[in-house]
Amino acid sequence: MSRPGTYVLRPQQTREPRYRIRYDELLNPAQLDAVTAGDGPVLVIAGAGSGKTRTLVFRVARLVESGVEPHAILLLTFTRKAAAEMLRRASTLLDGRCDDVAGGTFHSFANIVLRRHGKALGIDSGFTILDRGDSEDVINLVRARLGFDKKEKRFPRKQTIASLFSMAANKSRPLVDLLEDSHGHLLEHADDLVALRAGYEEYKAERFLLDYDDLLLVLHRLLETQEQVRDELSRRYRYVMVDEYQDTNPLQASIVRLLASQHDNVMAVGDDAQSIYAFRGASFRNIMDFPDLFPGTRMIALEENYRSTQPILDVTNQIIAHARERYSKTLYTRRGDGDAPLLIAAEGENFQSRFICQRVLELREEGVPLPEIAVLFRSSFHSFDLELELTRHDIPFVKRGGFKFIETAHVKDALAHLRVVANPRDAVSWHRVLLILEGVGPRRAQALATELTSAPDAAEVLDAETGRAYSTALRALAGLLRNVRASRSPEDQLNQVLQYYEPHLQRLHRDDYPKRAKDLEHMVSIAARYKSLDSLLADMALEPPADSVGDVMAVDEPEGLLTLSTIHSAKGLEWHSVFILWAVDGRFPSLQSMHDDEQLEEERRLLYVAATRAKQNLYICYPINMYDRAAGMVLSKPSRFLEGISADVLRPMQLVES
Repeated sequence: MSRPGTYVLRPQQTREPRYRIRYDELLNPAQLDAVTAGDGPVLVIAGAGSGKTRTLVFRVARLVESGVEPHAILLLTFTRKAAAEMLRRASTLLDGRCDDVAGGTFHSFANIVLRRHGKALGIDSGFTILDRGDSEDVINLVRARLGFDKKEKRFPRKQTIASLFSMAANKSRPLVDLLEDSHGHLLEHADDLVALRAGYEEYKAERFLLDYDDLLLVLHRLLETQEQVRDELSRRYRYVMVDEYQDTNPLQASIVRLLASQHDNVMAVGDDAQSIYAFRGASFRNIMDFPDLFPGTRMIALEENYRSTQPILDVTNQIIAHARERYSKTLYTRRGDGDAPLLIAAEGENFQSRFICQRVLELREEGVPLPEIAVLFRSSFHSFDLELELTRHDIPFVKRGGFKFIETAHVKDALAHLRVVANPRDAVSWHRVLLILEGVGPRRAQALATELTSAPDAAEVLDAETGRAYSTALRALAGLLRNVRASRSPEDQLNQVLQYYEPHLQRLHRDDYPKRAKDLEHMVSIAARYKSLDSLLADMALEPPADSVGDVMAVDEPEGLLTLSTIHSAKGLEWHSVFILWAVDGRFPSLQSMHDDEQLEEERRLLYVAATRAKQNLYICYPINMYDRAAGMVLSKPSRFLEGISADVLRPMQLVES
């Protein structure tokens, strides 16, 4: 038998992808390095103002241009707005080809995954997400059932308990360990708190409820225990990018590792020098230990700053240079030189406030609009004297802080009516809805809520309540529920709720009814963006609007408002001119942090974040005389974080009376 002949195939010619975008012309060398990085783990240390968002946008576009399917890319951020903006910009670069890239917050991603795959853990796809206030109400209810509200010794408040449960979840630590470390005064309640947490978890499970922290906890459990789901998700998302990695908590870092179980194609972008959210459970160790979690990590540093003048960067570089542990980088800019930042020594707190008012007015005369000026501080109470002085000088301002939009009573009332339609077993929302009605007390509301959550038709139960002073109100509520159920548009559903709720709003909030009504008007415009009630309610819990419209618009100034803000609320923002208040030992850093190395280092990073918000002018202020409750008036010294910075870099200036 003759041997078969052979036919030799020539080597296949592989074509290099042709790129529409001229990356080398649009990016600096370090950004280009990050954008064109191949497979494998990459850690991008992105200094303040170094074009981090631009780098991520072009990275997404580059992957798609290289042939990666858009739906195989997952971009995790800390706000939905940030993810949407990045993907919008990437789509603009490539004529919409990035529209199918998956992007959102860890929590919104968890929400989507759990609704699709949660049944593997017994999680019903129709679960309701509790916001923080709802969680506190459930804790209060379970606490009462267990009799802890009747103990001889005062039991912790529901807000404190909710914070403890949340911190234990975010730090992945046993509750008792957390009490021993940072809440020793509550250790006597340890057994009861553990029992309360178990009761809280049982209550939620019975009613298809998940709180904000459950989303991450359950997602982590799903990925860890359900190999098939984990592998499916890892194969689907072959390229994972994480923004603001320094703000992740241990649970989120572990979720990222599990999502990359079939590959190591993870790009983490962040700045160790801007890790300032330990109080929320964020771990500085995550970004420092990323190379250990992903062996073979490639490191890229973005050091060219596009925000600040070089004199400002010289100060910020020196502030962070003394950090105990950090990645090495030195920020620089190609912008022209500016004035040296000033270290303002004021005789007392009021001198500090007067200086800021006078300098703000001067800047305005020089052509700097008020919205381009900010006063930043470590703690909210640091600005109280300044607020009085600004009022005396008739300088309009907005202060970032206080209640969030979603936490206001009137917004929670409106949402509760929608939630009982979406999930009739939501006893917390039923309780809130019923307590709005005149004549319905807490005991009756609880009994009715229990009956309503188990009834096939809640409206029929409400109609059946006759012979009571509030029977008419219950029938009106029943009519509302039927009308809302019959409508399919979230905007129409909310409008019906608000029409029903308006007389209750006027009765419950007589003093500031118009301002609250404006908030609810804003809420309707938000609802108009949604096609389903479930998605509206999920987003309100996952990423609520930040401010009450009434608060922000309280002063309608044609020239805008000066910004007063805590540094935590200012992260990610920038202004032409920035003032930093109370840069003295005992206030910044605080007395409490001086004996804890980790807290002290976080406060150093906090000052760094504040200073890097300034584009053109930076003023760091401190009063020489400081009031101490125990010692009276005492001499202060500038913050230890400013020690060693030369007078040429941070120019001292003493305030004097004319």
